Amino acid sequence: MDFDKVVDATGLNCPLPILRCKKGLSDMAPAQVLKIISTDPGSVKDFNAFCVQTGHELLLLEEDDTAFTFYIKKRAS
Repeated sequence: MDFDKVVDATGLNCPLPILRCKKGLSDMAPAQVLKIISTDPGSVKDFNAFCVQTGHELLLLEEDDTAFTFYIKKRAS
């Protein structure tokens, strides 16, 4: 998947992955895509809720044995 920016939140626990995501999205243009990598198992639920509450779109969630990778499209302003 194409993306415009990467945020690495590996090794961080809630709420830090969400805070890093918010900071990453803050300087992006609408419709750009943020790739965020997290190792916190709770981040799956957290990022789903974050996107519902903020209007950003969770495009894709990829999982492997070590991390979760989220692709989030910034909402229109």
